[in-house]
Amino acid sequence: MDKDGEVLYNVKLWCDTSTASECNEIEASYGSGESILSEAGNRILPGYTASKILWLKKNYNDIYIRMQHILLPHDYINFYLTGKYTMEYGDASGTGLLNITKRKWDKDVLHALDSDRDLSVCLPALIEAHETAGQITKFISSRLGIPAGIIVSSGGGDNMMGAIGTGATDVGVITMSLGTSGTIYGYSDQPVIDAKGNLAAFCSSNGGYLPLLCTMNCTVATEQIRSLFEYEVKEFDKIASKAPAGSEGIITLPFFNGERTPNLPNGKGCIVGMDMTNTKKENIFRSSLESAIFGMRLGLESFKDLGFKVKEIRLIGGGANSAVWRQIASDILNLPVVVPVQDEAAALGGAIQALWALDHKGGKVSDINYLIKEHVSLNNDKGCFPFPKNVKIYNDVYKNYNKYVEALRGIFS
Repeated sequence: MDKDGEVLYNVKLWCDTSTASECNEIEASYGSGESILSEAGNRILPGYTASKILWLKKNYNDIYIRMQHILLPHDYINFYLTGKYTMEYGDASGTGLLNITKRKWDKDVLHALDSDRDLSVCLPALIEAHETAGQITKFISSRLGIPAGIIVSSGGGDNMMGAIGTGATDVGVITMSLGTSGTIYGYSDQPVIDAKGNLAAFCSSNGGYLPLLCTMNCTVATEQIRSLFEYEVKEFDKIASKAPAGSEGIITLPFFNGERTPNLPNGKGCIVGMDMTNTKKENIFRSSLESAIFGMRLGLESFKDLGFKVKEIRLIGGGANSAVWRQIASDILNLPVVVPVQDEAAALGGAIQALWALDHKGGKVSDINYLIKEHVSLNNDKGCFPFPKNVKIYNDVYKNYNKYVEALRGIFS
């Protein structure tokens, strides 16, 4: 945005992997990917804001020179409503510009992005999740009919709000979201930096930390296959349920958007393992469902490696509506799967966080976990447990899945 708060250009979406080269440039300027991971908490990946800024500088420098403010979309909405430039720590950690352990904008990363300009002056004030972004202005009141002075809470990213809306704000609770992208995350009261780089070291939107694995392909994979064969969702699920666990050896690598974890920005979708006996619609359909969960299993294993004690998975997102997908998730992850009553968990999380901010504004310093216990409930009818026979099958299939990924890594790069 320019000095007057006007949007300058339609910048690239987070899931646009064409900025992989800009990521490499920033890391090389910093020193290395390993050094930026150990010192700032996250490597610079295409899904973060940092590379999008450098892309703008390289391709539209005349616009870049006029840039005076950098906001994420929901922060822009807060700015529109309040006239104030703010960002809370959860979303800030997803820009690639925040030092996770120091909870400050990282000047060394900013210098690596642009050594000639102090970009820190373009970044908004950081606020805690229980603080307000501001109040509804008179202009917005006259335009939208919202009473002037109403507080606007900090808000946060979809995963951070989903964590609140599912109760993943206390140690031991893991949430998995099956949306366009796939995510799995859990709460920690200390920074969690995964030396392998599988889990992003994010802050939560309730004052703690939210280590998170994100894949760029979840319902993307199933939608691609479903559209190819021209089936509706219910019919697709019905056909997929006819195939056995493991899809008789057919494995899908669902990298239709490239991939973030594993870091394969130039990855492609592949269907492998087909032969004269197993090439059937039901196997291909089920394999696309299984593939998204294999990506999530990498995150679950990373959590366990870091000492997390996982008792169950709380499942949200569009994929949570599929009974066959819920059971596949339970079997591949070898954990019980439960589903919240409120399927729009991120929206519920936003409402709970706003109530938390309202309490603080009124002088009532409440624990957000009390509010979560009051408002978040689970739908026991949609829960499921792993089938031991399928767990054993999927352990072998997952090994084969990883072999295919490694075999094709050189081609994708």
